Amino acid sequence: MKRKLMFVLGLLTVVSMLLVACQPQVVTVEKTVEVPVTVEKTVEVTVEVPVEPEVVIEFWTTDNEEERVARYEEVAARFMEEHPEIEVRIVPIEEAGVSQRIATARAANRMPDIVRMGVERVAAFAADGILDEDAATEVIKAVGEDDFREGPLEMVTDPATGKYAAIPFDGWIQAIWYRQDVFDKLGLNPPISWDDINAACDTLPGQEGLLYALTLGTDPGQNYPHQIFEQVAISNNAWPFDEEGNVTFNTPEMIEALRFYTSLQRCAVPGPQYWRGAREAYELGQAGMLFYSTYIMDDLVEGSGTEGGGKVQIAIEDLARKTGFAPKMVGPNGEATYGQLVTLAIPVGADPEAKMVAEYFLTEGYQDILSLAPFGKVPVLKSAVDEWRQSSEYFQYYSDETMEQIANGYDAMQRWLFRPDYDATERAVIGDIEGRLLIPQAISAIALEGTMTPETAAAWLQEQVEAMLAERQQQ
Repeated sequence: MKRKLMFVLGLLTVVSMLLVACQPQVVTVEKTVEVPVTVEKTVEVTVEVPVEPEVVIEFWTTDNEEERVARYEEVAARFMEEHPEIEVRIVPIEEAGVSQRIATARAANRMPDIVRMGVERVAAFAADGILDEDAATEVIKAVGEDDFREGPLEMVTDPATGKYAAIPFDGWIQAIWYRQDVFDKLGLNPPISWDDINAACDTLPGQEGLLYALTLGTDPGQNYPHQIFEQVAISNNAWPFDEEGNVTFNTPEMIEALRFYTSLQRCAVPGPQYWRGAREAYELGQAGMLFYSTYIMDDLVEGSGTEGGGKVQIAIEDLARKTGFAPKMVGPNGEATYGQLVTLAIPVGADPEAKMVAEYFLTEGYQDILSLAPFGKVPVLKSAVDEWRQSSEYFQYYSDETMEQIANGYDAMQRWLFRPDYDATERAVIGDIEGRLLIPQAISAIALEGTMTPETAAAWLQEQVEAMLAERQQQ
């Protein structure tokens, strides 16, 4: 029994060992495992968000040719880069239509913020309460009052308030440009006096390929005739008012000026005509004289722009060097040099940012604008003259004497508007005369239509201006 028991016990031990050997083994292994860890981090990202303009400044300009509008837009674009909260919209307008455009905008309560326009409009608009004189004065002071030429500042001063009604911008001198080569060959005197102009009128047609002596301003819808006639009138001591404030359009001096002017149609390009036709007739060698501002000087070198695009092909070789310059006109009772001052006006109710835009165009953008037509844009700022004189290769085609006359033209410039004894009302009426195109209408009636004589035209002008003066005095 003991042996059996020991056998059984031994057998159980062996089986037990075998069972243990068959069990899976548990082994502990130490191992280093890299576990990704998420770390929170703040990253700054700059995102450019377009700034929507808060203000729109509408800028009307009588520099309305395509190339010039593009330059205004370039200057405006640079301003907007510096001031993205302000949008500047350049709107080209016709010079002859400024008064009507302003009247329409005013009636619709949609006035522009800045208007580039001739100084002849300033007095009338100021008298009507259209212009923000405080804004104009602020811009002039910001640019530098001492930097402006004295003449232009006097021209924009409102005698009623003593403030500046608009901001001087640029200007030009008017002259008779003439074929000096032909005049010399024919023994003609420069067209300065009425007698010498008449002599050229009767001699030039048919000579040296010329068809006409000149192109006379006769279009009743343009102010070009007014600009020429005013110089003729002043050269005969004919003015719209006398020292007592009486209207003087029916005086012998005014009638004589109307007769001389309209008589030139006998040797002129058939009308109605204005500056574009006059310019092209001279460049094409059809006319021997041209009433025009200093704007013409680069055109005489490269040809002017045509209405349909492109440029006039100048028919006369080296035309600029063959052209004489006669800015002064001598009449029976005086002499006159006519010129123009162009201004930037800020209407009442314009956004305050208009002052920033006007200042920019007179500082950072000034030379860009002057360089569009340096001869027709004589700077009003003393500090701008030196750079202006270097701004065009065309300066070389004209004499030093001509250049000096142009640069200092504001000192000799005469206008009905600038007569020092005229008060604010009289100046406003003079602006109305030009704005309503009364002189062009009278000239057309005499020279083209034949419905008036110089005497009846003078009587009609007298009646019209007396009514305008009475209307102004009642306001």
